[in-house]
Amino acid sequence: MLVFISFWRAAAIVLCDLASTAYYIGGIVEQAIGKAAPWYIFAVMLFAYAVRGVYLESCAMFVRGGVYRVVKEAMGGTLAKLSVSALMFDYVLTGPISGVSAGQYIVGLVNELLPVLHVPFTLPPGDTSALIAVGITLYFWRQNILGIEESSDKAMKVMGITTVMVVVMLVWCGLTIWVRGATLPPFTLQFSDESLGWLAGAGWARSIGVIGIVIAFGHSILAMSGEESLAQVNREIAYPKVKNLVRAGFVIFLYSMVMTGFISFFAVMIIPDDVRLTTYSDNLIGGLAMYVIGPLSLRLALRAFVVVVGFLILAGAVNTAIVGSNGVLNRVAEDGVLPDWFRHPHRRYGTSNRLINLVVALQIFTILVSRGNVFVLGEAYAFGVVWSFVFKALSMVVLRFTDRRPRGFKVPLNLRIRGVDVPVGLSLIFAVLLATALVNLATKQVATQWGIVFTVVFFIIFTVSERVWRHRRSTEHDLEKFNVQYTAELDAGRLHLGKRPCKIVPVRDPSNLAHLTCALHEAEHEDVDLIVPTIKVERGLAANGERPHFTAEEQGIFSAVVNLAEHHGKTVIPLVVTSNDAMFAIARTAQELGAREVILGRSGTYPPDFQAESFAMRWGAVEPDDTYEMVVRVVAANEEHRFAI
Repeated sequence: MLVFISFWRAAAIVLCDLASTAYYIGGIVEQAIGKAAPWYIFAVMLFAYAVRGVYLESCAMFVRGGVYRVVKEAMGGTLAKLSVSALMFDYVLTGPISGVSAGQYIVGLVNELLPVLHVPFTLPPGDTSALIAVGITLYFWRQNILGIEESSDKAMKVMGITTVMVVVMLVWCGLTIWVRGATLPPFTLQFSDESLGWLAGAGWARSIGVIGIVIAFGHSILAMSGEESLAQVNREIAYPKVKNLVRAGFVIFLYSMVMTGFISFFAVMIIPDDVRLTTYSDNLIGGLAMYVIGPLSLRLALRAFVVVVGFLILAGAVNTAIVGSNGVLNRVAEDGVLPDWFRHPHRRYGTSNRLINLVVALQIFTILVSRGNVFVLGEAYAFGVVWSFVFKALSMVVLRFTDRRPRGFKVPLNLRIRGVDVPVGLSLIFAVLLATALVNLATKQVATQWGIVFTVVFFIIFTVSERVWRHRRSTEHDLEKFNVQYTAELDAGRLHLGKRPCKIVPVRDPSNLAHLTCALHEAEHEDVDLIVPTIKVERGLAANGERPHFTAEEQGIFSAVVNLAEHHGKTVIPLVVTSNDAMFAIARTAQELGAREVILGRSGTYPPDFQAESFAMRWGAVEPDDTYEMVVRVVAANEEHRFAI
């Protein structure tokens, strides 16, 4: 339970989406605005760091700080459902688009090699790519069922191989430019009628420079998709959570800037104009591999490597889409918008497998219906990206005035006027996003039409589901879901404990967890296991030994424990122990697990010395070794008492 991941793993999950755009974003933007595309892609990569700051601030406020939670806190449930509907449109399409693109790279490479091997047929690109995409989706479906640690491990391996490719490409392209020479792309914008959309007949759209810049920026905004995944994976980031979140954000910025930004420039500077837009518009890195200096055999080998890496990173984007959408739907289900049935964990792995199944089913349906032709949907899914950003930024501006509690991170540029912090930086980010989104409505016809349709459909589904299930909602709906495993005896192996020392931190009141907070703070600097038992007291002379029913009371206690553990990014191991004597059960648990320290919460009835004496009496009954040193601490919010037994 609660296996936390490093900031490197979190960054790898997000980068599988963000960095994969380097394979196709340059060609898409150049078709829309001309050879000035690299400048705007580079600008978007810089702006992405500012937008990421919005997510960092929201996650510092709310551990589960995705769009739905933040928008609901700031502007209510209706706009929250609308924003998450647009976001789900993005996630449902990201997986199929990335999977099919990965399949197309492999099919293209195979079809180029088949004539060399004298094989008299070629693979049908569309259907074969669709089958490959289904296979990729099913593979990462399995990895997410196993848990985020498994899926993040795959993302780390993908990004490791991708890093090798990026370094090779950057060095090789640099040598090519040094030997041949090259000029930077021009700043001049060259809009096509298609890229202007409904503004194609408006002469002022071309003549007003600011409008043109915003239009060009809007066509490049797709390069920063994937930000929401950082918010969804935040609950899994290990201690120190906020610092590691900021580190992950910087790694994502640096990596995507170097890969996507530099490769976009190199493509325009190295690949000849007559083949760049016709042959390599959807695979600029493959084109670079063919036009760098060196013998043909080496360039062909480099291109094959590029294609394989492209397949891996685009496949990784499928994983990111599943991780992100699973997190979003979990927040929606927690709020009662979806039936509580979706939140029940997998019996073996504890993951929200029913939500994962739903997302993967939608993605596979999209792949099969499109039969590998997702160009139209690919154009459309940018709609969800930019509008989810708009709702998120606006909500954070509102929360600056309605929720003034301290933040672990704040977007820079804040003016203090008459005791009030004016969020200048946040407001500027929101203004840029809103202007971009509004211009995209007029210039991206396909995105606007399909995006509105899909967003409205998701919104209706969420709204109807919420109304249908509202009257059935119980008080347990807001609580975490748990798998319960029974064991007659406690031992370290059964609880998957290592050789580290452990502390026992009993809990019984979800509103009195000051002692657990203290233990979690200490665990941030110690290599210890935290065992968190709650005692189910049975009346009578002896416990009957029957399997206890895991009631809503225990569910409420451990829901509070989970939230606290997620906030700190530290793993805890919860137990429900049945006994007719609570203090005896605590002593017995400590003895069986070899604990050296027990941390008790301050009782509202008995003084600390009485609590320690009660434990000492039970400890003497369960531990025969008089030399065994045990420390008992009684902790409250502003006091602590320590006893050596």
